[in-house]
Amino acid sequence: MRTSDDVPVDGRTLHYGEFYGVTDAPVDDDRKLLVVWGNCQAEALRIVLSSSPDLPFRTVRVPPVHELERADVAQVEDLVRRAAVIVSQPVRAGYRGFPIGTSDLAERAPSASVIVWPVIRYGGLFPFQVIARHPAQPSAVPAAVPYHDLRTVLAVRAGRGGLDEWDVDVTAERIRDAARWSVDQLEIRERRHCDVGISDVLLDLGADAAHTINHPGNRVLLTLGGRILDSLGASAPVPPSRDLLGNIRAPLEQRVIDALGFDASPRTSWEVDGTVLTEDDVRRRQMHWYADHPEFIEAVLGRYADLIEILGLS
Repeated sequence: MRTSDDVPVDGRTLHYGEFYGVTDAPVDDDRKLLVVWGNCQAEALRIVLSSSPDLPFRTVRVPPVHELERADVAQVEDLVRRAAVIVSQPVRAGYRGFPIGTSDLAERAPSASVIVWPVIRYGGLFPFQVIARHPAQPSAVPAAVPYHDLRTVLAVRAGRGGLDEWDVDVTAERIRDAARWSVDQLEIRERRHCDVGISDVLLDLGADAAHTINHPGNRVLLTLGGRILDSLGASAPVPPSRDLLGNIRAPLEQRVIDALGFDASPRTSWEVDGTVLTEDDVRRRQMHWYADHPEFIEAVLGRYADLIEILGLS
């Protein structure tokens, strides 16, 4: 096992202790290593996979790919060299300038089996909520919550600064069309990049499908985990006692519930790490943020032109 002499021992390295070599691997577990690789969804999926009572592999907690720095590359290479299975989202080669993409890992572990699963984004419950990046500031996110709202962006572009001028009327059919479009986009990415998919279950899971567009609910993670475990010859996962990705919860509108025809209670506020934020507070802070970051207005509207048209916002 590599030494940890050059790794500072702090809260983060202790959290990912085995990855950084500051804590030892369990001595009584001689199973081969399974690595789950990707964004924040990866750790949640790792927990699901690890719950299988007869999984023939052990797992290790690793940082999400967007948090890795150049100093972490040696740990990544050591990890994947020891891996028997890599369960990875489709991460592009040379991501952030480092050899940490899916194909990069596969090249460094030629004897490992690789199972590719999707980056899960589902906007059916939140038709106006989107994620967009700008090449000049790839890690920048809006104020208050890391999501853009098409209504807020359009209001800012049109010069409507009042909080009573941001919302729009959208028919139930357009809300349903937007949900199907979201699923179709994910299905396209699954067919192009993945070995296992999840898009086929999202519309049927109602409010359980997601907390935000990129924080799937436990039922989604359990279904995806079950499919991966089945391919590994392992039993189904055990449902966790908590919402694995429930640290951020977006408002859920009654008109969306009615349009999609499921049974749920609406949410009128954001919940972020236990703090309640009103929609007006989020919108006010984001309007100020766009004033300082106007380049994101066109980035959002260009990226989601199809969705804007589907919702009738153009």
